Amino acid sequence: MSCSASSSEPYNADDRQAMQRTSSGGMMGRLTTHILDTANGIPAANVDIRLYALGNQRDLKASVSSNEDGRAQGPLLEGDAMQAGTYELEFDIGAYFKAQGIAAGQPAFLDTVVIRFSVAADQHYHIPLLVSPWSYSTYRGS
Repeated sequence: MSCSASSSEPYNADDRQAMQRTSSGGMMGRLTTHILDTANGIPAANVDIRLYALGNQRDLKASVSSNEDGRAQGPLLEGDAMQAGTYELEFDIGAYFKAQGIAAGQPAFLDTVVIRFSVAADQHYHIPLLVSPWSYSTYRGS
């Protein structure tokens, strides 16, 4: 899969269509994320992100850093890797704000933001993180 470098969207229309269908024509799920720095009104670049599947133990599924658009370069899960279940996304926000030179308290009020959520295997889930040094929110995006 290729990513569009000239667009604020990480995928072009052909990529989106290919990702949404399996070889049998059924829908294929995927998980994407992005981070917006609401204190500065910009995408949060270079934030370390980890995705864990939860079950009998925590299983690391992906470890990436956000790009200049605040997005993971591609889906964190897709195709056969996208399994129904409960997951956690970890965002290293404390390190991001420290690198930005923004005072976030000593110690930082927010260090690692953890979002726990559950998914079905055949749907697209987009999990945005809107964050400042003192607060965050998320929702199921499109």
